[in-house]
Amino acid sequence: MTPNHLDGYWIRDHTPQERASLGKAARATVPRSSHAEFAPGPKRPDPLEIIEKQSATRLPELVPIRYGRMTESPFRFYRGAAAIMASDLADTPRTGFTAQLCGDAHMLNFRLLASPERRLMFDINDFDETLPGPWEWDVKRLAASFVIAGRLNGFSTKERARIVRSTVRSYREDMRAFAGVGNLAVWYAQFDVDRIRERFGADLSARGRDRWAQATAKARSHDTLQVFDKLTHVADGKRVITPDPPLITPLQDLMPDAQRDNPAQQIRRLVERYGQTLPSDRRFLLEQYRVADIARKVVGVGSVGTRCWIVLLLGRDDEDPLFLQAKEADESVLAPYVGGSAFRSQGERVVSGQRLMQATSDIFLGWERAEGIDGRRRDFYVRQLRDWKGVVVAEDMVPRGMRTFGALCGATLARAHARSGDRIAIASYLGGGDSFDRALVTFAERYADQNERDHQVLVDAVHNGQVAAEAA
Repeated sequence: MTPNHLDGYWIRDHTPQERASLGKAARATVPRSSHAEFAPGPKRPDPLEIIEKQSATRLPELVPIRYGRMTESPFRFYRGAAAIMASDLADTPRTGFTAQLCGDAHMLNFRLLASPERRLMFDINDFDETLPGPWEWDVKRLAASFVIAGRLNGFSTKERARIVRSTVRSYREDMRAFAGVGNLAVWYAQFDVDRIRERFGADLSARGRDRWAQATAKARSHDTLQVFDKLTHVADGKRVITPDPPLITPLQDLMPDAQRDNPAQQIRRLVERYGQTLPSDRRFLLEQYRVADIARKVVGVGSVGTRCWIVLLLGRDDEDPLFLQAKEADESVLAPYVGGSAFRSQGERVVSGQRLMQATSDIFLGWERAEGIDGRRRDFYVRQLRDWKGVVVAEDMVPRGMRTFGALCGATLARAHARSGDRIAIASYLGGGDSFDRALVTFAERYADQNERDHQVLVDAVHNGQVAAEAA
Protein backbone atom coordinates (compact mmCIF):
# COMPACT_ATOMS: atom_id res chain seq x y z
CA MET A 1 0.00 0.00 0.00
CA THR A 2 1.41 3.39 -0.97
CA PRO A 3 1.11 6.57 1.10
CA ASN A 4 -1.57 8.85 -0.37
CA HIS A 5 -0.42 12.06 1.27
CA LEU A 6 2.69 13.74 2.60
CA ASP A 7 3.46 12.07 5.89
CA GLY A 8 6.86 12.33 7.53
CA TYR A 9 5.77 9.80 10.13
CA TRP A 10 4.96 7.24 7.43
CA ILE A 11 8.45 7.65 5.99
CA ARG A 12 10.04 7.52 9.42
CA ASP A 13 8.27 4.32 10.41
CA HIS A 14 9.31 2.30 7.33
CA THR A 15 12.80 1.07 6.60
CA PRO A 16 14.65 2.04 3.43
CA GLN A 17 14.31 -1.56 2.26
CA GLU A 18 10.53 -1.49 2.73
CA ARG A 19 10.25 1.79 0.88
CA ALA A 20 12.42 0.56 -1.99
CA SER A 21 10.38 -2.63 -2.27
CA LEU A 22 7.20 -0.57 -2.41
CA GLY A 23 8.60 1.54 -5.25
CA LYS A 24 9.72 -1.47 -7.26
CA ALA A 25 6.38 -3.22 -6.74
CA ALA A 26 4.55 -0.21 -8.19
CA ARG A 27 6.02 -1.04 -11.58
CA ALA A 28 3.69 -4.05 -11.80
CA THR A 29 0.53 -1.97 -11.50
CA VAL A 30 1.85 1.19 -13.18
CA PRO A 31 4.51 0.22 -15.73
CA ARG A 32 6.98 2.97 -16.40
CA SER A 33 6.16 2.78 -20.10
CA SER A 34 2.52 3.60 -19.28
CA HIS A 35 3.49 7.21 -18.62
CA ALA A 36 3.70 7.71 -22.37
CA GLU A 37 -0.07 7.58 -22.47
CA PHE A 38 -2.14 10.62 -23.27
CA ALA A 39 -5.35 10.34 -25.20
CA PRO A 40 -8.08 12.87 -24.40
CA GLY A 41 -11.43 11.18 -24.01
CA PRO A 42 -14.81 12.29 -25.36
CA LYS A 43 -15.74 13.78 -21.98
CA ARG A 44 -12.66 16.01 -21.80
CA PRO A 45 -13.77 19.47 -20.60
CA ASP A 46 -13.79 22.30 -23.09
CA PRO A 47 -10.46 24.13 -22.54
CA LEU A 48 -12.12 27.49 -23.11
CA GLU A 49 -14.65 26.75 -20.37
CA ILE A 50 -11.82 26.01 -17.93
CA ILE A 51 -10.08 29.28 -18.77
CA GLU A 52 -13.32 31.27 -18.60
CA LYS A 53 -14.15 29.76 -15.20
CA GLN A 54 -10.84 31.08 -13.88
CA SER A 55 -11.40 34.46 -15.48
CA ALA A 56 -14.78 34.83 -13.76
CA THR A 57 -13.02 35.42 -10.43
CA ARG A 58 -10.52 37.93 -11.80
CA LEU A 59 -10.53 41.63 -12.49
CA PRO A 60 -12.64 41.88 -15.66
CA GLU A 61 -10.73 44.84 -17.09
CA LEU A 62 -7.51 42.77 -17.05
CA VAL A 63 -8.85 39.48 -18.46
CA PRO A 64 -8.42 40.63 -22.11
CA ILE A 65 -4.70 41.10 -21.38
CA ARG A 66 -4.52 37.51 -20.18
CA TYR A 67 -6.13 36.27 -23.38
CA GLY A 68 -3.94 38.55 -25.47
CA ARG A 69 -0.82 37.04 -23.95
CA MET A 70 -2.10 33.46 -24.22
CA THR A 71 -2.95 33.81 -27.91
CA GLU A 72 0.57 34.95 -28.84
CA SER A 73 1.93 31.40 -29.19
CA PRO A 74 1.28 27.84 -28.02
CA PHE A 75 4.11 28.30 -25.52
CA ARG A 76 2.57 31.38 -23.93
CA PHE A 77 -0.79 29.62 -23.95
CA TYR A 78 0.77 26.71 -22.07
CA ARG A 79 2.11 29.05 -19.41
CA GLY A 80 -1.44 30.20 -18.71
CA ALA A 81 -3.07 26.79 -19.00
CA ALA A 82 -2.05 25.04 -15.77
CA ALA A 83 -5.72 24.43 -14.94
CA ILE A 84 -6.29 22.67 -18.26
CA MET A 85 -3.29 20.41 -17.79
CA ALA A 86 -4.26 19.61 -14.21
CA SER A 87 -7.57 18.31 -15.53
CA ASP A 88 -5.75 16.24 -18.14
CA LEU A 89 -3.16 14.84 -15.74
CA ALA A 90 -5.89 13.61 -13.41
CA ASP A 91 -6.64 10.86 -15.95
CA THR A 92 -3.02 9.75 -16.49
CA PRO A 93 -1.28 6.83 -14.72
CA ARG A 94 0.04 7.51 -11.23
CA THR A 95 2.06 5.42 -8.81
CA GLY A 96 0.37 6.73 -5.69
CA PHE A 97 3.56 8.27 -4.31
CA THR A 98 3.18 11.93 -3.51
CA ALA A 99 5.39 14.97 -3.05
CA GLN A 100 4.83 18.65 -2.58
CA LEU A 101 4.13 19.81 -6.12
CA CYS A 102 4.91 23.13 -7.73
CA GLY A 103 1.73 22.59 -9.75
CA ASP A 104 3.02 24.73 -12.62
CA ALA A 105 6.51 23.36 -13.23
CA HIS A 106 7.09 24.66 -16.76
CA MET A 107 10.62 25.60 -17.76
CA LEU A 108 10.26 29.36 -17.17
CA ASN A 109 9.31 28.80 -13.54
CA PHE A 110 12.94 27.78 -12.94
CA ARG A 111 15.32 30.71 -12.58
CA LEU A 112 18.16 32.41 -10.76
CA LEU A 113 17.28 33.81 -7.33
CA ALA A 114 19.09 35.43 -4.41
CA SER A 115 19.61 33.58 -1.14
CA PRO A 116 19.46 35.42 2.20
CA GLU A 117 23.25 35.02 2.32
CA ARG A 118 23.47 37.01 -0.97
CA ARG A 119 24.48 34.03 -3.07
CA LEU A 120 23.02 33.47 -6.52
CA MET A 121 20.94 30.29 -6.57
CA PHE A 122 18.93 28.35 -9.15
CA ASP A 123 15.51 27.14 -8.03
CA ILE A 124 11.80 26.96 -8.72
CA ASN A 125 10.18 30.38 -8.51
CA ASP A 126 6.37 30.27 -8.74
CA PHE A 127 4.22 28.33 -6.27
CA ASP A 128 0.72 29.70 -6.84
CA GLU A 129 -0.57 26.18 -7.54
CA THR A 130 1.46 24.23 -4.98
CA LEU A 131 -0.20 21.27 -3.24
CA PRO A 132 0.77 17.72 -2.33
CA GLY A 133 0.07 15.44 -5.27
CA PRO A 134 1.45 12.81 -7.67
CA TRP A 135 5.12 13.52 -8.29
CA GLU A 136 4.69 12.51 -11.94
CA TRP A 137 2.55 15.56 -12.68
CA ASP A 138 5.33 18.11 -12.14
CA VAL A 139 7.75 16.06 -14.24
CA LYS A 140 5.23 15.76 -17.09
CA ARG A 141 4.45 19.48 -17.08
CA LEU A 142 8.15 20.27 -17.18
CA ALA A 143 8.85 17.80 -20.00
CA ALA A 144 5.96 19.06 -22.14
CA SER A 145 7.10 22.66 -21.73
CA PHE A 146 10.43 21.84 -23.39
CA VAL A 147 8.74 20.22 -26.38
CA ILE A 148 6.41 23.20 -26.80
CA ALA A 149 9.32 25.66 -26.52
CA GLY A 150 11.42 23.51 -28.86
CA ARG A 151 8.71 23.52 -31.51
CA LEU A 152 8.47 27.30 -31.26
CA ASN A 153 12.22 27.50 -31.87
CA GLY A 154 12.06 25.17 -34.87
CA PHE A 155 13.93 22.28 -33.23
CA SER A 156 13.62 18.89 -34.90
CA THR A 157 11.81 15.93 -33.34
CA LYS A 158 15.18 14.31 -32.50
CA GLU A 159 16.47 17.51 -30.89
CA ARG A 160 13.32 17.82 -28.76
CA ALA A 161 13.60 14.17 -27.74
CA ARG A 162 17.19 14.70 -26.58
CA ILE A 163 16.10 17.70 -24.51
CA VAL A 164 13.30 15.79 -22.79
CA ARG A 165 15.48 12.73 -22.17
CA SER A 166 18.17 14.95 -20.65
CA THR A 167 15.59 16.63 -18.39
CA VAL A 168 13.96 13.43 -17.18
CA ARG A 169 17.22 11.50 -16.88
CA SER A 170 18.58 14.26 -14.67
CA TYR A 171 15.46 14.06 -12.49
CA ARG A 172 15.72 10.27 -12.26
CA GLU A 173 19.44 10.12 -11.56
CA ASP A 174 19.35 12.86 -8.94
CA MET A 175 16.37 11.23 -7.22
CA ARG A 176 18.36 7.99 -7.07
CA ALA A 177 21.32 9.88 -5.62
CA PHE A 178 19.09 11.50 -2.98
CA ALA A 179 17.70 8.06 -2.09
CA GLY A 180 21.18 7.02 -1.01
CA VAL A 181 21.93 9.88 1.42
CA GLY A 182 20.57 11.04 4.75
CA ASN A 183 17.75 13.46 5.41
CA LEU A 184 19.98 16.42 6.28
CA ALA A 185 22.05 15.98 3.12
CA VAL A 186 18.85 16.25 1.09
CA TRP A 187 17.71 19.28 3.04
CA TYR A 188 21.00 21.13 2.58
CA ALA A 189 21.30 20.34 -1.14
CA GLN A 190 21.14 23.39 -3.40
CA PHE A 191 22.34 24.72 -6.72
CA ASP A 192 24.41 27.87 -6.42
CA VAL A 193 26.18 29.28 -9.48
CA ASP A 194 29.49 27.66 -8.56
CA ARG A 195 27.98 24.18 -8.34
CA ILE A 196 26.05 24.74 -11.57
CA ARG A 197 29.23 25.76 -13.37
CA GLU A 198 31.07 22.74 -11.98
CA ARG A 199 28.36 20.23 -12.91
CA PHE A 200 26.93 21.60 -16.14
CA GLY A 201 29.54 23.97 -17.53
CA ALA A 202 31.27 21.31 -19.65
CA ASP A 203 27.97 20.56 -21.41
CA LEU A 204 27.79 24.10 -22.79
CA SER A 205 29.56 25.48 -25.83
CA ALA A 206 31.89 28.45 -25.45
CA ARG A 207 29.02 30.67 -26.56
CA GLY A 208 26.74 29.00 -24.03
CA ARG A 209 29.20 29.63 -21.20
CA ASP A 210 29.43 33.28 -22.23
CA ARG A 211 25.64 33.55 -22.19
CA TRP A 212 25.53 31.95 -18.75
CA ALA A 213 28.06 34.46 -17.44
CA GLN A 214 25.99 37.28 -18.90
CA ALA A 215 22.81 35.86 -17.35
CA THR A 216 24.31 35.65 -13.87
CA ALA A 217 25.69 39.18 -14.12
CA LYS A 218 22.31 40.46 -15.29
CA ALA A 219 20.51 38.65 -12.46
CA ARG A 220 22.75 40.32 -9.88
CA SER A 221 21.89 43.70 -11.36
CA HIS A 222 18.14 43.04 -10.97
CA ASP A 223 18.00 44.11 -7.36
CA THR A 224 15.89 46.45 -5.24
CA LEU A 225 17.86 49.53 -6.24
CA GLN A 226 17.49 48.72 -9.94
CA VAL A 227 13.74 48.27 -9.70
CA PHE A 228 13.61 51.40 -7.52
CA ASP A 229 15.19 53.46 -10.29
CA LYS A 230 13.02 51.84 -12.95
CA LEU A 231 9.61 51.96 -11.25
CA THR A 232 9.65 55.18 -9.23
CA HIS A 233 10.10 58.91 -9.62
CA VAL A 234 9.89 62.01 -7.42
CA ALA A 235 6.66 64.01 -7.58
CA ASP A 236 5.97 67.00 -5.34
CA GLY A 237 9.00 66.09 -3.28
CA LYS A 238 7.83 62.52 -2.65
CA ARG A 239 9.04 59.24 -4.06
CA VAL A 240 6.13 57.50 -5.85
CA ILE A 241 5.56 54.59 -8.22
CA THR A 242 5.63 55.55 -11.89
CA PRO A 243 2.38 54.75 -13.75
CA ASP A 244 2.50 52.41 -16.75
CA PRO A 245 -1.18 51.59 -17.33
CA PRO A 246 -2.63 49.06 -17.60
CA LEU A 247 0.42 47.11 -16.37
CA ILE A 248 1.20 49.35 -13.39
CA THR A 249 -1.57 51.53 -12.03
CA PRO A 250 -1.03 53.56 -8.84
CA LEU A 251 -3.81 53.25 -6.29
CA GLN A 252 -4.72 56.91 -6.65
CA ASP A 253 -5.48 56.31 -10.34
CA LEU A 254 -7.87 53.43 -9.62
CA MET A 255 -10.44 55.42 -7.67
CA PRO A 256 -11.47 58.98 -6.85
CA ASP A 257 -9.99 60.83 -3.88
CA ALA A 258 -13.07 60.36 -1.71
CA GLN A 259 -12.72 56.55 -1.87
CA ARG A 260 -8.96 56.24 -1.76
CA ASP A 261 -8.06 56.41 1.94
CA ASN A 262 -9.77 53.22 3.04
CA PRO A 263 -8.10 50.87 0.49
CA ALA A 264 -4.73 52.48 1.18
CA GLN A 265 -5.19 51.83 4.88
CA GLN A 266 -6.24 48.25 4.16
CA ILE A 267 -3.07 47.55 2.21
CA ARG A 268 -0.96 49.22 4.89
CA ARG A 269 -2.63 46.96 7.47
CA LEU A 270 -1.96 43.98 5.20
CA VAL A 271 1.76 44.79 5.26
CA GLU A 272 1.75 45.29 9.03
CA ARG A 273 -0.24 42.15 9.79
CA TYR A 274 1.56 39.89 7.33
CA GLY A 275 4.73 40.66 9.28
CA GLN A 276 3.35 38.42 12.03
CA THR A 277 3.99 35.43 9.73
CA LEU A 278 7.70 36.26 9.50
CA PRO A 279 10.39 35.10 11.95
CA SER A 280 10.92 37.66 14.69
CA ASP A 281 14.22 39.00 13.31
CA ARG A 282 12.73 39.63 9.87
CA ARG A 283 9.62 41.15 11.38
CA PHE A 284 11.89 43.57 13.27
CA LEU A 285 13.57 44.47 9.98
CA LEU A 286 10.22 45.02 8.23
CA GLU A 287 9.01 47.31 11.02
CA GLN A 288 11.83 49.74 10.24
CA TYR A 289 10.20 50.55 6.88
CA ARG A 290 7.22 52.78 6.14
CA VAL A 291 4.78 52.46 3.25
CA ALA A 292 5.36 55.24 0.71
CA ASP A 293 3.19 54.26 -2.25
CA ILE A 294 0.99 51.47 -3.62
CA ALA A 295 0.12 50.32 -7.14
CA ARG A 296 -1.63 47.47 -8.89
CA LYS A 297 0.61 45.39 -11.15
CA VAL A 298 -0.16 42.93 -13.95
CA VAL A 299 2.10 39.87 -13.63
CA GLY A 300 2.94 36.82 -15.71
CA VAL A 301 0.58 35.06 -18.10
CA GLY A 302 -1.56 32.68 -16.09
CA SER A 303 -1.75 35.14 -13.20
CA VAL A 304 -3.05 38.08 -15.23
CA GLY A 305 -6.27 39.34 -13.70
CA THR A 306 -5.51 38.25 -10.16
CA ARG A 307 -5.18 41.05 -7.64
CA CYS A 308 -1.54 41.93 -7.28
CA TRP A 309 -0.21 44.97 -5.41
CA ILE A 310 3.30 46.32 -5.36
CA VAL A 311 4.15 48.32 -2.28
CA LEU A 312 7.03 50.79 -2.08
CA LEU A 313 8.50 51.02 1.42
CA LEU A 314 11.27 53.39 2.50
CA GLY A 315 13.70 52.78 5.34
CA ARG A 316 16.56 54.90 6.65
CA ASP A 317 15.73 57.65 4.16
CA ASP A 318 14.04 58.13 0.79
CA GLU A 319 16.92 56.37 -0.97
CA ASP A 320 16.62 53.18 1.11
CA PRO A 321 13.85 51.22 -0.66
CA LEU A 322 12.11 47.90 -0.22
CA PHE A 323 9.62 46.73 -2.84
CA LEU A 324 7.09 44.11 -1.76
CA GLN A 325 4.59 42.30 -3.94
CA ALA A 326 1.29 41.19 -2.38
CA LYS A 327 -0.30 38.68 -4.74
CA GLU A 328 -3.74 37.14 -4.48
CA ALA A 329 -3.71 33.42 -3.64
CA ASP A 330 -6.70 31.45 -4.85
CA GLU A 331 -7.41 27.73 -4.68
CA SER A 332 -4.80 25.63 -6.49
CA VAL A 333 -5.75 24.27 -9.91
CA LEU A 334 -4.77 20.86 -8.51
CA ALA A 335 -7.33 20.96 -5.70
CA PRO A 336 -10.27 19.43 -7.63
CA TYR A 337 -8.13 16.34 -8.32
CA VAL A 338 -6.01 15.88 -5.18
CA GLY A 339 -8.16 17.56 -2.50
CA GLY A 340 -8.09 20.97 -0.91
CA SER A 341 -5.35 22.53 1.14
CA ALA A 342 -4.76 21.61 4.77
CA PHE A 343 -4.21 25.31 5.50
CA ARG A 344 -7.03 27.72 6.26
CA SER A 345 -5.42 30.44 4.15
CA GLN A 346 -4.48 29.98 0.50
CA GLY A 347 -1.64 32.41 1.14
CA GLU A 348 -0.24 30.12 3.81
CA ARG A 349 -0.64 27.20 1.39
CA VAL A 350 1.58 28.99 -1.13
CA VAL A 351 4.19 30.06 1.42
CA SER A 352 4.38 26.67 3.12
CA GLY A 353 4.74 24.90 -0.21
CA GLN A 354 7.43 27.32 -1.32
CA ARG A 355 9.41 26.94 1.88
CA LEU A 356 9.20 23.16 1.60
CA MET A 357 10.30 22.96 -2.03
CA GLN A 358 12.87 25.75 -2.31
CA ALA A 359 16.38 25.30 -0.98
CA THR A 360 16.23 28.84 0.37
CA SER A 361 13.40 31.36 0.27
CA ASP A 362 12.96 35.14 0.23
CA ILE A 363 13.45 36.61 3.70
CA PHE A 364 10.21 38.60 3.37
CA LEU A 365 8.03 35.66 2.28
CA GLY A 366 4.76 35.57 4.27
CA TRP A 367 0.98 35.66 3.98
CA GLU A 368 -2.13 37.51 5.13
CA ARG A 369 -5.90 37.61 4.59
CA ALA A 370 -7.05 41.12 3.78
CA GLU A 371 -10.06 43.05 2.61
CA GLY A 372 -9.89 44.21 -1.00
CA ILE A 373 -11.06 47.39 -2.66
CA ASP A 374 -14.43 45.71 -3.28
CA GLY A 375 -14.81 44.92 0.44
CA ARG A 376 -14.33 41.18 -0.03
CA ARG A 377 -11.71 39.37 2.05
CA ARG A 378 -9.06 37.56 0.03
CA ASP A 379 -5.88 35.64 0.71
CA PHE A 380 -2.52 37.06 -0.28
CA TYR A 381 1.10 36.02 -0.09
CA VAL A 382 3.88 38.59 0.07
CA ARG A 383 7.47 38.55 -1.12
CA GLN A 384 10.04 40.95 -2.53
CA LEU A 385 9.19 42.20 -5.99
CA ARG A 386 12.64 41.55 -7.38
CA ASP A 387 15.83 40.32 -5.79
CA TRP A 388 18.55 39.08 -8.13
CA LYS A 389 16.09 37.34 -10.41
CA GLY A 390 17.29 35.98 -13.73
CA VAL A 391 14.95 34.41 -16.30
CA VAL A 392 15.94 32.55 -19.44
CA VAL A 393 14.54 33.62 -22.79
CA ALA A 394 13.34 30.36 -24.31
CA GLU A 395 13.18 31.83 -27.80
CA ASP A 396 16.93 32.61 -27.68
CA MET A 397 18.00 29.07 -26.77
CA VAL A 398 19.70 26.62 -29.12
CA PRO A 399 19.16 22.85 -28.77
CA ARG A 400 22.38 22.23 -26.83
CA GLY A 401 21.70 25.07 -24.42
CA MET A 402 18.10 23.99 -23.87
CA ARG A 403 19.25 20.42 -23.27
CA THR A 404 21.64 21.58 -20.55
CA PHE A 405 19.01 23.86 -19.06
CA GLY A 406 16.57 20.94 -19.02
CA ALA A 407 19.06 18.84 -17.09
CA LEU A 408 19.44 21.63 -14.54
CA CYS A 409 15.67 21.95 -14.18
CA GLY A 410 15.24 18.20 -13.81
CA ALA A 411 17.86 18.03 -11.07
CA THR A 412 16.30 21.00 -9.29
CA LEU A 413 12.84 19.45 -9.39
CA ALA A 414 14.21 16.16 -8.05
CA ARG A 415 15.77 17.98 -5.12
CA ALA A 416 12.47 19.76 -4.40
CA HIS A 417 10.47 16.51 -4.51
CA ALA A 418 13.07 14.62 -2.47
CA ARG A 419 12.58 17.03 0.42
CA SER A 420 8.88 16.19 0.80
CA GLY A 421 8.13 12.88 -0.92
CA ASP A 422 9.38 9.34 -0.40
CA ARG A 423 12.57 9.70 -2.40
CA ILE A 424 13.53 6.08 -1.86
CA ALA A 425 10.26 4.68 -3.20
CA ILE A 426 10.23 7.09 -6.15
CA ALA A 427 13.86 6.32 -7.00
CA SER A 428 13.24 2.59 -6.78
CA TYR A 429 10.26 2.91 -9.10
CA LEU A 430 12.26 4.93 -11.65
CA GLY A 431 15.21 2.52 -11.58
CA GLY A 432 18.52 2.73 -13.39
CA GLY A 433 17.19 2.28 -16.92
CA ASP A 434 15.63 4.83 -19.22
CA SER A 435 12.09 3.39 -19.51
CA PHE A 436 10.52 6.38 -17.78
CA ASP A 437 12.66 8.85 -19.73
CA ARG A 438 11.56 7.42 -23.08
CA ALA A 439 7.92 7.30 -22.00
CA LEU A 440 7.94 11.00 -21.19
CA VAL A 441 9.38 11.86 -24.59
CA THR A 442 6.25 10.33 -26.11
CA PHE A 443 3.94 11.92 -23.55
CA ALA A 444 5.46 15.37 -24.03
CA GLU A 445 5.01 15.25 -27.82
CA ARG A 446 1.42 14.05 -27.47
CA TYR A 447 0.63 16.74 -24.96
CA ALA A 448 2.26 19.41 -27.11
CA ASP A 449 -0.14 18.37 -29.88
CA GLN A 450 -3.08 18.81 -27.50
CA ASN A 451 -1.75 22.16 -26.31
CA GLU A 452 -1.61 23.40 -29.90
CA ARG A 453 -5.22 22.37 -30.43
CA ASP A 454 -6.27 24.12 -27.22
CA HIS A 455 -4.36 27.24 -28.20
CA GLN A 456 -6.20 27.28 -31.50
CA VAL A 457 -9.53 27.06 -29.65
CA LEU A 458 -8.68 30.28 -27.82
CA VAL A 459 -7.39 31.98 -30.99
CA ASP A 460 -10.63 31.09 -32.77
CA ALA A 461 -12.70 32.36 -29.84
CA VAL A 462 -10.91 35.70 -30.06
CA HIS A 463 -11.34 35.91 -33.83
CA ASN A 464 -15.07 35.20 -33.70
CA GLY A 465 -15.62 37.69 -30.87
CA GLN A 466 -16.50 35.09 -28.23
CA VAL A 467 -13.81 36.53 -25.94
CA ALA A 468 -11.89 39.80 -26.06
CA ALA A 469 -8.11 39.96 -26.20
CA GLU A 470 -5.80 42.91 -25.73
CA ALA A 471 -2.06 43.21 -26.31
CA ALA A 472 -0.13 44.58 -23.33
